[in-house]
Amino acid sequence: MTAAAPAGPDPRTTVVVITRNRRAELMRTLRLLEQLPERPDVIVTDNGSDDGTARAVADDFPGVRLLTPGENLGAVGRNLAVRQVRTPYVAFCDDDTWWEPGSLRTAADRLDAHPRLAAVTARIVVEPEGEDDPVVAELRDSPLTGPDWLPGPAIGSFLAAATVMRTRAFREAGGFHPGIWLGGEEELLATDLMRSGWWMAYLPEAVIHHAASAVRDSTARRVTGLRNTLWFTWLRRPAGPAVRRTLYLLATVPRDLASLRALGQALRGLPWVLRQRRPVPPDVEARLAALERAQRRGSARRYVG
Repeated sequence: MTAAAPAGPDPRTTVVVITRNRRAELMRTLRLLEQLPERPDVIVTDNGSDDGTARAVADDFPGVRLLTPGENLGAVGRNLAVRQVRTPYVAFCDDDTWWEPGSLRTAADRLDAHPRLAAVTARIVVEPEGEDDPVVAELRDSPLTGPDWLPGPAIGSFLAAATVMRTRAFREAGGFHPGIWLGGEEELLATDLMRSGWWMAYLPEAVIHHAASAVRDSTARRVTGLRNTLWFTWLRRPAGPAVRRTLYLLATVPRDLASLRALGQALRGLPWVLRQRRPVPPDVEARLAALERAQRRGSARRYVG
C-alpha cells in the first residue's frame, strides 16, 4: 500500500536534510523533493563539505534554505535546521533518501488526527531493487503495544532518514544529543519522547526511497554505532539492564580492531555519560527491553562492516 494520490501543495511540513561531501546524491534528492506535489519548504545543513556541495545547492536550488555551520555537526545539524522550521511538522531526509509523492501529506494527516503522536516512520524501499529495507520487518512486527488510536504499529525508535515528526515534540525533547553526534542517534531522542508520554508509529502508507550512497565508511559507522549504543545504554537504562546489555554486546560483537576502537571511545566518554545519566521509569524500560529482545532475533542491526 502506498501513499494517497498526490494533490496540491501542502504547507504543513518542512523537509530537513543533513549532508557532507555527497554533492551528487544531494543534488538528486533535492531534484526529487522539488517535484513533490506537496511543494514542501526544504532546509539543508551542510556539515562542512569540501566538495562544492554548498555552492551547488546555492546555485541550483535558490529556494532551499542552506545552513553552513562550517564544521561537521553530525545529527546536531538537524537541530540547527529545526530552529528555522515554522511548520507544525518536520520530515527528516538524508542526502541519499527521498519521499514518495503524497507521503508527506499522508503523514501530516495522521499527525493532525492524533495530538499525542510525535512521529511516524515510513516504509523504506531500497533502490534500485525496489525491495523493502530489512528494518521494515522490525517496524511492521514491533513487539510494542499502544493505544487503539495509533495509525500503525507502535514503535520505540525511529529512523531519521525516513520519519515525519511533530516539530513541538522534537523541540520539547531537546532534539538530537550533541554527545551522541551521529550513528543510532535516534534511540536516545525516541526514549526521551516516550518518557514524556509521546507515541511513535510505523506508517506503511508513507514511503521513502533509499539508494545507499557509495560514499560511506562502513567501518567508521560501525565504530560510532557500537559506541553510541553503549552510551545510550548507560544514559537511560537502569543498572541491571545496562549491565546485561553491555555484557551481551561484549560477547557478540566481532573481535576486531573496529570493536576495540568503539569500546575505547565508549570508555573515554563514560565520565560525561554518568554525569548525564537519567534512567527511565519502569514502563519505558519494559518497552526498551521488549525492543531489545526483538532486535536480537532480527537481522537488520548487526555491528559488522
